[in-house]
Amino acid sequence: MKNACFRLLCPALCLLLLASCKAKIAGDDNDPIFKQAGLSAITEKIHKDPKNAALYFERGNTLHEMEKDSLAIKDLKKACELDSSKAEYFSAVGNVLFEHKDISGSVQWIKKAVEINPEDGKARMKIAKMFLYIKQYDNAFAQLNIVLRHNVYDPEAYFLKGMVYKDMKDTGKAISSFLTAVQVAPEYKPAIIQLAQMYAMKNDPIALKYYDNAFKLDTADVFPIFAKGVFYKDRKDYVNAKLAYTECVMRDHQYANAYLNMGWLLLQQDSLEKAKHQFDLVAKIDPTNAEAYYNRGLCNEWLHNKQDAINDYKQALVFSTDYKEAREGLKRLGSK
Repeated sequence: MKNACFRLLCPALCLLLLASCKAKIAGDDNDPIFKQAGLSAITEKIHKDPKNAALYFERGNTLHEMEKDSLAIKDLKKACELDSSKAEYFSAVGNVLFEHKDISGSVQWIKKAVEINPEDGKARMKIAKMFLYIKQYDNAFAQLNIVLRHNVYDPEAYFLKGMVYKDMKDTGKAISSFLTAVQVAPEYKPAIIQLAQMYAMKNDPIALKYYDNAFKLDTADVFPIFAKGVFYKDRKDYVNAKLAYTECVMRDHQYANAYLNMGWLLLQQDSLEKAKHQFDLVAKIDPTNAEAYYNRGLCNEWLHNKQDAINDYKQALVFSTDYKEAREGLKRLGSK
């Protein structure tokens, strides 16, 4: 009789234990985000195979793309725990921590990645970025040179060298490195943008060509068009600057900086009502933009709308408490 009861209880106990394990796994995933498209399928696979490190790595990367980094780090660390032989798992944890300026936390994970795979160029470039961040330039170059010894055609390594030189204020060598990055990878957009900005700093019209090339590579990103407007503005070519800003907002109606700069140009031309309209648009798109309120306050002050100007200056100070110009504006109008 005992044996019969035991035989009956065993399957029941197994089912209870299995349910308990699944409940524990599911309990780790009780955030509603795991039910969203792109995550629900991976989460279901994890429930069925909870020891599969690759699944946690995949979900961690997806969470990182969704800017849910606290959850992403948890999954990526779990991947490392389940399989400590994969350099890319440790590198991914370090990368997310580095993006959040946790330099000391990031270093240990990326160093582990390099220990596992000394030829992991991505990990070494992340270490180089850290050295750049803390301005240890020689150490940054040392890591990048190791990468280039293994792959002389790696555009990111040349790009990072350019960024180190740029931080060192060595414009010539920075440009040379960015040019090399584009030579080995003609569509490497970060280097193209940097070349445009470096030439713009030199007031060289060749910057416009690079901005155009960058935009052609990704027409969804209107920054190069906006940057052309800035280049023209700095040269006091306000006609072409306006054309660039207009094109920018025609392609992206939410690009606040283009409206802000257009408003500034209109202020220079004493088109106060038109300028004010531009700053109104910025305040609607980006309600915490202190510059929008300050500049709209300036328009109101010059239009003799005293109370509106006071309100705008005060609002600018809400979002930027040390906004000196806004305080001076209130002082001019006899307000505190």
